[in-house]
Amino acid sequence: MVYRAQPLLAHPLPQHTGPYAVGAIDVEAPVLPARTIHPARFKGTDEKAFELQTVLFTLYYPASYAAAASSHAKRHTWIPEPLSLRARGYARAAHISNWFTDKVLTTAINAIVGGITIPAAVDVPLSGHAVPTSQDKSADETKQDVMAGDDGPSDGYPVIIFSHGTVASRTDYSHYAGELAARGHIVVMLEHRDGSGPSTIIRQHGAANVTRLLFDVSSVETPDHKQSLTVEEFHQAQLAFREAEIEAAVRVLKAINAGDGASVRRHNPYGEGRDLPHWAGRLNTRAMIVAGHSYGATGALQALRGGPTDARPFAAAIVLDPGKQSGPLNRDVRVPLLVVHSNSWSSRTSLFYGRAHFDTVKEIVEQNNARGNPSWFMTSIGTSHPSVTDAPLLEPWLLSFTTGATINVYQGLRQYVHVAEDFLAFVAGGEVRGLLAEKAEFPQYDEGAVLGLGKPGQGGRNKTIVEDVVQGEWADWRRYWQIHVSPAGTAGTKQE
Repeated sequence: MVYRAQPLLAHPLPQHTGPYAVGAIDVEAPVLPARTIHPARFKGTDEKAFELQTVLFTLYYPASYAAAASSHAKRHTWIPEPLSLRARGYARAAHISNWFTDKVLTTAINAIVGGITIPAAVDVPLSGHAVPTSQDKSADETKQDVMAGDDGPSDGYPVIIFSHGTVASRTDYSHYAGELAARGHIVVMLEHRDGSGPSTIIRQHGAANVTRLLFDVSSVETPDHKQSLTVEEFHQAQLAFREAEIEAAVRVLKAINAGDGASVRRHNPYGEGRDLPHWAGRLNTRAMIVAGHSYGATGALQALRGGPTDARPFAAAIVLDPGKQSGPLNRDVRVPLLVVHSNSWSSRTSLFYGRAHFDTVKEIVEQNNARGNPSWFMTSIGTSHPSVTDAPLLEPWLLSFTTGATINVYQGLRQYVHVAEDFLAFVAGGEVRGLLAEKAEFPQYDEGAVLGLGKPGQGGRNKTIVEDVVQGEWADWRRYWQIHVSPAGTAGTKQE
């Protein structure tokens, strides 16, 4: 099939905004030796379902506008080739996969998003605005410092490792990742091979490619082929696999920061990363941030257990719509948290292990605050579960119609980016600014307050009076947010 250069039915992804241009590098690194995270096999075979052979991710990072403008490298497509493989994965997710529906879905996906590219310059140099503490040090000297216990300068680019949701992939959040990269962050967008993604290809030099399509608990069994796994056991295996992938990505980023970028590129079957040797000492790998959406948000919380550790050196976490059906949420949190619910996630009451999911999430954040770790829980008004992904940007009318989102899709994503930017500034320097400085006004999600404020995201910045304080620039935040938990306390209570 010949794919269109530009599909007829989708909007192109918008250019990123921010002080930096955005670069992108696909990296697949071997995990040696391969790790068996869970012994389950695919039914009727001896193939291990949860064997970690490689870790795959896209690096989104700050680049200079001059370097991006002069690049002639072909941009990454939003759906990597072959597109038919992604169609088969989506068909499996809908339980309709056969030769006919697979072909129909391939044609439909091609018409909707085939040929869409991600507006990031591929394999351009990292911006030189963040440099090693000593610019006279070579990569080998930096590596020696790291081996001696110095893991790079504290003022290097902050690193965010992001975990995607179910039936999603590393490209589905490209605009969110790119916007954070345009603001000075390295974003590691993982591609999970735990069965939750629609499709992926495991590539290694010297080995045949392995195709992995979406699979669920019905696809696997115990190694003796005598028992099926329970749903709970399957989710535990998936989350353990995701955690292992996160740890593998941390190791790769540390290796790059230690001066091993050339080795990472040499083993990368994608052939990208020519500038990685010059990344030595320019990343803050001591205090990374873990983030995720949906199932990935559950995984991000999971990665905080017992931390921070050398394998999971996470100083904070951004948790977007933590999963309602992906197993219990980890409560062992010892770092600052930003938890954001979409409007649809807060407004739809869901029982979660015998209680409301909203209450479970709120309690985790409150307990973390009580332990002295500043944390926030809020709802983004007018958004739906996919609002942080690229899907609404590509198909704004379709996504609004099917998900009930009422906010302008660009404004919705912008709000997610801005609150993350404020949180990351707090993690980096302790500054509490913007929305994070506001008190919690809504102990529970309030549908009536949403309706009373009019259509989300459509109002002007009119001044209002709240608690005898004139609110100017931030008066409009109530059209976009309800804050449920904040270290600033609860509105109406006296702060000491």
